Amino acid sequence: MNKQPDSASDHSNDKKVTRKVSVAIIGAGTAGQNAFRQARKIKEDALIINDGFWTTTCIEIGCMPSKLLIAAADRAYDTNHSSEFGVHASAQIDGKQVMERVRAERSHFANYIKEQVDSWPENNKIAGRAHINKQGLIEVNDELIEAEKIIVATGSSTFIPDDWAKKLGKTLLTSDTVFELADLPKSMAVVGAGAIGLELAQAFTRLGVDVTLFNQVKRVAGLKDDDINNKAIDCLSRELTMHLGSKIINVGSQTNADNAASAAAFIDYEDSAGASQQWQGEYVLVATGRRNNIDELGVENLGVELDEKNRPKQLDKRTGKIGDLEVYIVGDANANLPLLHVASDEGFSAGSMVCDNKKDAYIRPPATPFSIVFCSPQIVNVGMSLPEIQEDSELEYVIGKVSFDNQGRSRVMGVNCGLLHIYGCKKTDRILGASMVAPDAEYIGHILAMAITNDLSIKDMLDMPFYHPTILEGLRTALHDVQQMMRIPYQSNDTQQDNS
Repeated sequence: MNKQPDSASDHSNDKKVTRKVSVAIIGAGTAGQNAFRQARKIKEDALIINDGFWTTTCIEIGCMPSKLLIAAADRAYDTNHSSEFGVHASAQIDGKQVMERVRAERSHFANYIKEQVDSWPENNKIAGRAHINKQGLIEVNDELIEAEKIIVATGSSTFIPDDWAKKLGKTLLTSDTVFELADLPKSMAVVGAGAIGLELAQAFTRLGVDVTLFNQVKRVAGLKDDDINNKAIDCLSRELTMHLGSKIINVGSQTNADNAASAAAFIDYEDSAGASQQWQGEYVLVATGRRNNIDELGVENLGVELDEKNRPKQLDKRTGKIGDLEVYIVGDANANLPLLHVASDEGFSAGSMVCDNKKDAYIRPPATPFSIVFCSPQIVNVGMSLPEIQEDSELEYVIGKVSFDNQGRSRVMGVNCGLLHIYGCKKTDRILGASMVAPDAEYIGHILAMAITNDLSIKDMLDMPFYHPTILEGLRTALHDVQQMMRIPYQSNDTQQDNS
């Protein structure tokens, strides 16, 4: 479900319940579809209601189109930066073909999901905008539905600051609209240096677009380890124009006097030194995050309480269950961890809970926290963050590290910029978490996530084979550093952090 219901008057007193179901799922994204598939295994009357496209955010406007754009960008970058290997070439970029392939391959992935949805019985799905009335009944189209259990999987929408849509007009882009561009633009500002902003800013830069990235704080990808953040800025700024620590004062667009059909966007801002500046260009891509689609759905009529950030209170993060209510809020809708694999697990667990005896239902255990930003070098966080570790006074930790600046295979490949920190627990000889900006970080992250999930010790990790020469040998170097620091007299957390 991609849009929220409009404010609806309560006509339940004038209408009779048109059907009763065991479970109703509202929203058909990753979490909703997983919940529906699980519920239908036992509850034949399970009903799914959806407004908008019946695929997923990942396929339509998220993971897949962005990775398709990045794939094209990487081809162009490698071609244009091969001279150090003695290979002299220049990429000829066909912007229209780039964007056509993004949409064509996106359609390929979407068709697979559509085939699954088409296979569902027509009586078990409704296309329409749902609203939960004061009686806790679901109003959608001309139906009034009573459900014993309700799973809310309404997803999230892009957040656009107040008045920006009006001020920027057709020069405004978001991750919902950018992949519909017929051609690559000449210039673009990207506002926001989170995962979406970083990935798209770098991809468009590599495809020849003049990109300027703005972020209010001097931090990228939400990194919480200062050393990793600083290294990420160092690596990325070698090809990205970034104004970090800048404050946007105003945005707008103005018609080009020479071409009434075109408009130019502008951003008035204060740079990190406090000086007034202005950027001008073709488009402004707003990547300031997403917000869950829940506030106008009417979940309060089911007894659900929301906090000041629109997050449901009393949320069971394993299943999405709300307190003692027969209400489950899963995926991006609960604003817990807006990641596809988390949404998938939550949908699976919620679908299991509503269709089985709760004692017998299989609930997937909470996954080890794991996030990836697919910029180059990649940014990965696994397990506990450094601030979380430091907040726990019982934990005695060390930080093992490795620089990729001179790491063998990384240097061979010409991708030698990066830093890995592994947070080890002195008491248990286990990995608490890790943060990195590194080549092949997605694979390093998976190995570390597996180690944490399976409770492997540092020794267990070092007993595994590390083939030479690979970038993953950098992981072994950092693990050796953790092991060595475990053996030396322990220093205070503050001193250890100062030395890291």
